[in-house]
Amino acid sequence: MAFKYPAARRDTTQVDEYHGTKISDPYVWLEDPDSAETMAFVEEQNNLTMPYLEKCAIRARFQQRLTELYDYPKYSCPYKRGSRYFYFHNKGLQNQDVLYVQDSLDAPATVFFDPNTLSKDGTVALKMGRLSEECEYFAYGLSSSGSDWVTLRFLKPDGLTELPDVLERVKFSCLAWTHDAKGIFYNCYPRQEGKTDGEELTDTSLIQKHVYPTLYLVQILS
Repeated sequence: MAFKYPAARRDTTQVDEYHGTKISDPYVWLEDPDSAETMAFVEEQNNLTMPYLEKCAIRARFQQRLTELYDYPKYSCPYKRGSRYFYFHNKGLQNQDVLYVQDSLDAPATVFFDPNTLSKDGTVALKMGRLSEECEYFAYGLSSSGSDWVTLRFLKPDGLTELPDVLERVKFSCLAWTHDAKGIFYNCYPRQEGKTDGEELTDTSLIQKHVYPTLYLVQILS
């Protein structure tokens, strides 16, 4: 079967200079996902690919076999916070692992945080989570629709009380509580003045080599 792959325009005038060396970048226009030209190119790719995939004779068998291979219980290593024990568990085909808690190693496990309940369509994902050392607070980061951008929220594990603190513009970050649980370290990107929300997020990703994440210490409200 012959395919006519959509032609990608080469911009021969686009040249970047790195430490005195000039590098041609003819497809830099594809880095703007919202431009009319990029969206048209993606649509052409989909028009070529999707009909083939939809008619693929082994697609159903392939999906069935992968499902069978992946349908088994999965556990993370348990860890202790305060006097309780925590671990992630997936029964087999759950979209996201569920965080469980035990009062002791012999006690029954109960669900502490289930990210599968965050949205009906499954587009909200738990990207990071960290309990403070004595289990005073739980910081967790959520992303939507597969985005790398994360919003951090906080709750008290006792009673799962939500706190009002919300941290935006987090990406590619780890989380580290202070020993006294009065603050948390995380990485955040600065805002760009004069940009719309969509332009700001796209441009921030593109100039990551110039704008480095900043380490913050946030005082958590009690």
